[in-house]
Amino acid sequence: MLSSLCFAQQPSQPVTNDFIQSQFGATCSVEGAPPPLIADLDGDGIEDAVITAHCKNPMIDQAEHDFHVIDPYNAYFGYSDVKVTSQFASEDPGSRGAVLLVIHGAGADAWRAATPKAKFVIINLPFKDVSVRKLTLKKKTIMAILTEETGGDNMTSATFWDGKKYRYEPLGAGLE
Repeated sequence: MLSSLCFAQQPSQPVTNDFIQSQFGATCSVEGAPPPLIADLDGDGIEDAVITAHCKNPMIDQAEHDFHVIDPYNAYFGYSDVKVTSQFASEDPGSRGAVLLVIHGAGADAWRAATPKAKFVIINLPFKDVSVRKLTLKKKTIMAILTEETGGDNMTSATFWDGKKYRYEPLGAGLE
Protein backbone atom coordinates (compact mmCIF):
# COMPACT_ATOMS: atom_id res chain seq x y z
CA MET A 1 0.00 0.00 0.00
CA LEU A 2 0.97 3.64 -0.09
CA SER A 3 2.99 4.90 2.84
CA SER A 4 3.32 8.29 4.39
CA LEU A 5 4.44 11.34 2.48
CA CYS A 6 7.00 13.98 3.32
CA PHE A 7 5.63 17.32 2.22
CA ALA A 8 7.08 20.60 1.15
CA GLN A 9 4.07 22.60 2.28
CA GLN A 10 0.74 21.45 3.72
CA PRO A 11 -2.41 22.66 1.95
CA SER A 12 -5.09 24.54 3.86
CA GLN A 13 -7.81 22.04 2.88
CA PRO A 14 -7.59 18.27 2.52
CA VAL A 15 -7.97 16.72 -0.91
CA THR A 16 -11.21 14.75 -1.22
CA ASN A 17 -12.36 12.06 -3.61
CA ASP A 18 -14.92 14.54 -4.99
CA PHE A 19 -12.10 16.94 -5.94
CA ILE A 20 -10.00 14.15 -7.50
CA GLN A 21 -12.95 12.75 -9.45
CA SER A 22 -13.93 16.20 -10.73
CA GLN A 23 -10.37 16.70 -12.04
CA PHE A 24 -9.46 13.13 -13.14
CA GLY A 25 -12.70 11.14 -13.48
CA ALA A 26 -14.53 8.43 -11.58
CA THR A 27 -11.79 5.80 -12.01
CA CYS A 28 -9.42 7.71 -9.68
CA SER A 29 -9.64 8.03 -5.90
CA VAL A 30 -7.46 9.15 -3.02
CA GLU A 31 -6.13 6.19 -1.06
CA GLY A 32 -6.30 7.03 2.63
CA ALA A 33 -5.89 10.69 3.43
CA PRO A 34 -2.27 11.68 2.80
CA PRO A 35 -1.83 15.39 2.26
CA PRO A 36 -0.80 16.49 -1.22
CA LEU A 37 2.72 17.72 -1.77
CA ILE A 38 2.74 21.40 -2.72
CA ALA A 39 5.63 22.96 -4.65
CA ASP A 40 6.35 24.84 -7.87
CA LEU A 41 7.25 21.93 -10.15
CA ASP A 42 7.20 23.76 -13.48
CA GLY A 43 9.04 26.93 -12.41
CA ASP A 44 6.24 29.40 -13.18
CA GLY A 45 5.94 30.74 -9.62
CA ILE A 46 2.50 29.19 -9.00
CA GLU A 47 1.93 26.29 -6.60
CA ASP A 48 1.50 22.82 -8.10
CA ALA A 49 0.33 19.66 -6.33
CA VAL A 50 1.42 16.02 -6.29
CA ILE A 51 -1.24 13.65 -4.96
CA THR A 52 -0.96 9.89 -4.43
CA ALA A 53 -4.02 8.03 -5.64
CA HIS A 54 -5.35 4.84 -7.17
CA CYS A 55 -6.72 4.81 -10.72
CA LYS A 56 -8.37 1.77 -12.25
CA ASN A 57 -8.08 2.91 -15.86
CA PRO A 58 -7.07 6.56 -16.33
CA MET A 59 -6.88 6.23 -20.12
CA ILE A 60 -10.71 6.20 -20.27
CA ASP A 61 -11.14 9.66 -18.70
CA GLN A 62 -8.14 11.34 -20.31
CA ALA A 63 -9.99 13.27 -23.05
CA GLU A 64 -13.08 14.15 -21.02
CA HIS A 65 -11.12 15.58 -18.07
CA ASP A 66 -8.26 17.10 -20.11
CA PHE A 67 -5.22 15.45 -18.54
CA HIS A 68 -2.26 13.46 -19.85
CA VAL A 69 -1.41 9.91 -18.81
CA ILE A 70 2.37 9.66 -18.80
CA ASP A 71 4.92 6.99 -17.96
CA PRO A 72 8.36 8.59 -17.48
CA TYR A 73 9.66 5.45 -15.71
CA ASN A 74 9.21 3.13 -18.71
CA ALA A 75 10.13 5.93 -21.16
CA TYR A 76 13.53 6.08 -19.43
CA PHE A 77 13.99 2.38 -20.31
CA GLY A 78 12.89 2.87 -23.95
CA TYR A 79 9.17 2.09 -23.77
CA SER A 80 7.61 5.42 -24.66
CA ASP A 81 4.14 4.38 -25.88
CA VAL A 82 1.81 4.94 -22.91
CA LYS A 83 -0.95 2.97 -24.66
CA VAL A 84 1.28 -0.09 -24.35
CA THR A 85 2.87 0.60 -20.95
CA SER A 86 -0.53 1.30 -19.35
CA GLN A 87 -1.18 -2.42 -19.76
CA PHE A 88 1.90 -3.38 -17.72
CA ALA A 89 0.91 -4.84 -14.36
CA SER A 90 2.86 -4.20 -11.18
CA GLU A 91 4.70 -7.13 -9.61
CA ASP A 92 3.19 -6.17 -6.25
CA PRO A 93 -0.61 -6.63 -6.20
CA GLY A 94 -0.88 -4.05 -3.39
CA SER A 95 0.56 -1.30 -5.59
CA ARG A 96 -1.44 -2.01 -8.75
CA GLY A 97 -3.18 1.14 -9.84
CA ALA A 98 -1.02 3.36 -7.61
CA VAL A 99 -0.40 6.64 -9.44
CA LEU A 100 0.84 10.15 -8.83
CA LEU A 101 -1.56 12.89 -9.86
CA VAL A 102 0.20 16.15 -10.75
CA ILE A 103 -1.71 19.40 -11.10
CA HIS A 104 0.10 22.48 -12.44
CA GLY A 105 -1.60 25.52 -10.92
CA ALA A 106 -3.04 28.54 -12.67
CA GLY A 107 -4.08 31.93 -11.34
CA ALA A 108 -4.77 32.88 -7.74
CA ASP A 109 -6.30 29.47 -6.87
CA ALA A 110 -3.13 27.73 -8.09
CA TRP A 111 -3.60 23.93 -8.24
CA ARG A 112 -7.15 24.18 -6.85
CA ALA A 113 -8.31 26.25 -9.85
CA ALA A 114 -11.40 24.97 -11.69
CA THR A 115 -9.25 24.85 -14.84
CA PRO A 116 -5.60 24.25 -13.92
CA LYS A 117 -2.73 24.93 -16.32
CA ALA A 118 -2.07 21.20 -16.87
CA LYS A 119 -2.84 17.83 -15.26
CA PHE A 120 -0.88 14.57 -15.42
CA VAL A 121 -1.38 11.01 -14.21
CA ILE A 122 2.02 9.36 -13.72
CA ILE A 123 1.63 5.59 -14.05
CA ASN A 124 3.96 2.62 -13.45
CA LEU A 125 6.25 4.48 -11.05
CA PRO A 126 7.14 1.88 -8.37
CA PHE A 127 7.00 4.07 -5.25
CA LYS A 128 6.74 3.51 -1.49
CA ASP A 129 7.45 7.01 -0.21
CA VAL A 130 7.19 10.31 -2.03
CA SER A 131 8.62 13.73 -1.28
CA VAL A 132 9.13 16.96 -3.20
CA ARG A 133 12.37 18.90 -2.87
CA LYS A 134 15.02 20.81 -4.75
CA LEU A 135 17.65 18.73 -6.44
CA THR A 136 20.75 19.57 -8.44
CA LEU A 137 20.77 17.53 -11.61
CA LYS A 138 23.17 18.15 -14.49
CA LYS A 139 24.38 21.44 -12.93
CA LYS A 140 20.83 22.78 -12.68
CA THR A 141 18.73 23.13 -9.53
CA ILE A 142 15.19 21.89 -10.08
CA MET A 143 12.15 20.98 -8.03
CA ALA A 144 11.66 17.23 -8.30
CA ILE A 145 9.36 14.49 -7.09
CA LEU A 146 11.65 12.12 -5.19
CA THR A 147 10.49 8.55 -4.69
CA GLU A 148 11.78 5.65 -2.69
CA GLU A 149 10.98 2.77 -4.97
CA THR A 150 9.51 -0.58 -4.07
CA GLY A 151 11.96 -3.43 -4.03
CA GLY A 152 14.72 -4.66 -1.80
CA ASP A 153 17.49 -2.34 -3.00
CA ASN A 154 16.00 0.92 -1.58
CA MET A 155 16.40 2.64 -4.96
CA THR A 156 15.70 6.37 -5.00
CA SER A 157 14.65 8.25 -8.11
CA ALA A 158 13.59 11.70 -9.25
CA THR A 159 10.79 12.64 -11.60
CA PHE A 160 11.01 16.23 -12.80
CA TRP A 161 9.58 18.72 -15.30
CA ASP A 162 12.16 19.59 -17.96
CA GLY A 163 10.12 22.42 -19.50
CA LYS A 164 8.26 20.17 -21.95
CA LYS A 165 7.56 16.88 -20.16
CA TYR A 166 8.22 14.86 -17.03
CA ARG A 167 11.44 12.84 -16.99
CA TYR A 168 12.57 10.01 -14.74
CA GLU A 169 16.12 9.81 -13.39
CA PRO A 170 17.38 7.03 -11.09
CA LEU A 171 19.53 8.42 -8.26
CA GLY A 172 20.98 5.22 -6.82
CA ALA A 173 20.39 2.59 -4.17
CA GLY A 174 20.41 3.03 -0.41
CA LEU A 175 23.54 2.34 1.60
CA GLU A 176 21.83 0.25 4.30
